[in-house]
Amino acid sequence: MKPRQVIAWVLYDFANSAFAAVIMATIYSAYYAQHVVGNADGAGDLWWGRVVSVSMAVVALTAPFLGALADRSGLRRRLLIAFTLLSVGATALMASVAPGMIVWGFVLGVLGNVGFEGALVYYNAYLPGLAPPGLQGRVSAWGFAVGYAGSIVALMVALPFVRAEAVGGAFLATAALFAGFALPAFLVLHTAPGPTVAAREALRQGGRDVREGLRLILRHRDLRRFFAAYLFYEDGVNTVVAFSAIFAAQTLGFPLAQLIGLYVVVQVSALLGALAWSWPTDRLGPRPVVMLTLAQWAAVTVAAFFVQTPGQFYVLAVAAGTGLGAARRLGGGWLLALFLVALLPAGFFALSWRERMRRLSREARGVLAFLAGGSRRRILQELAELARLLPEPAPSS
Repeated sequence: MKPRQVIAWVLYDFANSAFAAVIMATIYSAYYAQHVVGNADGAGDLWWGRVVSVSMAVVALTAPFLGALADRSGLRRRLLIAFTLLSVGATALMASVAPGMIVWGFVLGVLGNVGFEGALVYYNAYLPGLAPPGLQGRVSAWGFAVGYAGSIVALMVALPFVRAEAVGGAFLATAALFAGFALPAFLVLHTAPGPTVAAREALRQGGRDVREGLRLILRHRDLRRFFAAYLFYEDGVNTVVAFSAIFAAQTLGFPLAQLIGLYVVVQVSALLGALAWSWPTDRLGPRPVVMLTLAQWAAVTVAAFFVQTPGQFYVLAVAAGTGLGAARRLGGGWLLALFLVALLPAGFFALSWRERMRRLSREARGVLAFLAGGSRRRILQELAELARLLPEPAPSS
């Protein structure tokens, strides 16, 4: 294990969690939908759905090629820094978004999320070189836990600005946290030495990997069905997270400061839930636990349709949080197990293809929200996505 590099890698999880918590999950999403666009008729939902879907489409279409460029041209570190600074810069500029500046807010939201998601591609690629295989799960868990801490710290730093009705200050503080805690990764994490090729050749090889990965998925029944199921269950979970702050603000009247407290509660319950589900996972394997946590999420989603008070929503948020960490972490482990069975030579492509699939129902969610015109009825759309996991089979032995 490489202690200095492990610490820098873990701190980057702390850094980017500030963006995920403040921008995508709570303050900016609600501010943009409610105050910049206006959400009385669902237009705010529509535009926020576009922000998320367009940004994920850009990442999904470019990640396989940029990943090949990074790995084969020795540019991983430079691309990690470039995408991170893109997200940091967009986050800082969000302080300039005022009510009515719909397109400018949209552009910054897309650029910020493209930078955030794009940087994750290179950040995750460092893990195999930081620790031997027997310790990589432990290092990943450290990053997972520190990421929760980063979310909570960022929200606490943003809270005084929100209470003072100076949300621009919250975005500037988030950008500073992101840049500051990412700096050790910029300085310590380096591209592993090895043979490199020209950029054009690296991109050509990336296209070949895309084709090989797609053919492999189509050949293996379990992989085909897993990706089909993953499209619906992971996107269902992520869509609920992406729009929960808007639902709480519009339908239940949560002010921005109260949204911060709500999300802190969810983060704590998610961390505790991930720890609590670890023992059943060791005993039963990931599939039963994923199914149970998704059933839990489906029940919570239905219950949210009937919520009348902020107190009831807090209870549901805790219930959702206890299954959130397990549902997200175990899906990746399950995917890895399937690819090991299939002997995938280009695992990097698989993760990029998963990102492609995650894009689809984001735009549909925004459009349906706009057409439905009522936040309560939209909740049932999320349940429909979660329910489509049911055909997923157990991995073949």
